[in-house]
Amino acid sequence: MEISYLLPKKIGKLMSTIFLLIFLGTYTTTTLNAQTDTSIVAINGQVVNITTGAPIIAASIQEVNSNTSTITNTEGAFLLKIDNTETIVLKIDALGFKPKTINVSKDNAKDLRISLQTASIELTEVNITSYKDARDLVDKVFEKKRSNYIENKTLMTTFYRETIKKRNKNASLAEAVLNVYKQPYGDSREDVIKLVKSRKNTDYSKLDTIALKLQGGPFSTLYIDLMKYPEYVFTSYTMEGYDFEFGPSSEINGTPVYTVNFKQKDNVIDPLYNGKLYINTNSLALVKATFNLNLSNQSEVIKLLVKRKPDNVRIKAKNIDYTVDYREKDGKWYYGYSKANMTFEVKKRRRLFKSIYSLTCEMAVTDWELFDNAQDWTSRDKLSSSIIMSDEASGFSDPKFWGEYNVIEPEKSIESAIRKIQRRLQKEEGKTEASVGKKP
Repeated sequence: MEISYLLPKKIGKLMSTIFLLIFLGTYTTTTLNAQTDTSIVAINGQVVNITTGAPIIAASIQEVNSNTSTITNTEGAFLLKIDNTETIVLKIDALGFKPKTINVSKDNAKDLRISLQTASIELTEVNITSYKDARDLVDKVFEKKRSNYIENKTLMTTFYRETIKKRNKNASLAEAVLNVYKQPYGDSREDVIKLVKSRKNTDYSKLDTIALKLQGGPFSTLYIDLMKYPEYVFTSYTMEGYDFEFGPSSEINGTPVYTVNFKQKDNVIDPLYNGKLYINTNSLALVKATFNLNLSNQSEVIKLLVKRKPDNVRIKAKNIDYTVDYREKDGKWYYGYSKANMTFEVKKRRRLFKSIYSLTCEMAVTDWELFDNAQDWTSRDKLSSSIIMSDEASGFSDPKFWGEYNVIEPEKSIESAIRKIQRRLQKEEGKTEASVGKKP
C-alpha cells in the first residue's frame, strides 16, 4: 500500500513535501563515523522571552567568527558544538526579538539561560506607500534574488529530523547528518544531497497496520526554500490566485521587516496557500516565510497528496504547514532552516474510530562554506528526491553517535522515545549474546 504526497511537475502548483504510507522501505542508509576532537566545546542552554519566560522556538544561535550555527527546539533548548577557543562569541536572534550577542567560555558553556527582549518596530507610512501594493513588493523580492542571495556553489552541513506520531505517541524517528550541495540562487539546477550518517527506528505496533514513511526525506524540507524553488508556491500563474496585503511590521536580526500576508482568493478552486512573508526593509530580501496549504477543497487536496491507497481507507488532511528561515552573511542571504508539519485523519471502512497521524520534518544548516572547485555534483552516491529512509536503529545505542556534528536538540518527547529505543536495543543485544553463549 502506498499513499504519497507528490511534487507535481513545475506547472504552477505546489504540493510541497512528499508524503508516503507504505509497508516496505526501499532505501538503505549509510553510516560513517565522525572524527572525535577533544578541542570541541559543547554549549547548551535555553532561549526565553525576557518578559514572560516562555521558550523561543527556532531562535538562531550562531558563532560570530564562523558559519557554525544551530536553532532552538520547541522547548527553546539548544546544543552547539564549536572549536574551543579563548573567546567564543555567540549571536542569538529570533523573529520579533532584539538580537543579543554574548561571550562564552568553556567554563560557563553549560545550562545557559538566554533572555531576548521583544522588538517594537513601527514603519512610517512612507515606508509602505513607496510600493503600489503588497503584491508589488513581493514581485520586487523575486526580482532582486540574484543580488540578495549567495551566487556561489555552497557546501552545507545540515541536520535533518523526521518524526511520525499516532496521536501523541511516537511511532517513528529518523535523524541524519547530510551534505547539501547548494546551487546558486540564480541557477536553475537543483540542489544535491549526500548522506553522511543516519539512524532510524519505527514501532510498527503503534501504526495500526498503516505504516507511515516519508518519501523524499530531506528533500521534503529543502524544497520549502522559496527563493530557490519559488515555482512550487509563486509563479506567474499562481500569483493571480492570491490576495496580498501588508501586515504589522516586525524585526529579524536587528533589522525591521515588512510583513506581507497572502491568502488564496475565494474564487480559486485549486488548493493554494495562505501565509506570511517577512521582507528586509533595506535589501528587500525574504528572511522568513510561514505558510499553510488551503484544505477547504479536500477532494482536490487528496488527489494531489495521495499517490496510492487501499480502497477501504479514507484519508483527510487536517493540517499542512511550513516554515523557512534565511540567514545573512556579509550582505548575502542563504537558506538556514525549514520545517514541515502535516496531520492526517485515517479511517478504515467498517472501523468505528479514526486514527490521527502527524508527521514533522525539519532541517537546519549547521555549517557551510563556498564550494568553487570542479568536484562532480552529480555523483552516484547522491540521494534521490524520492528516497525512503529505511530503519537503521543501531545508531541509537551509541550515546556519542553524532560525535562533533551539530544537531537540533531533541524535545523531551523525542528524548523519551530515544531512551525507549535504547532500552529495546539493549534487550535485543542481551538476548543475542545469551543465544550465542548457549552450548550446542
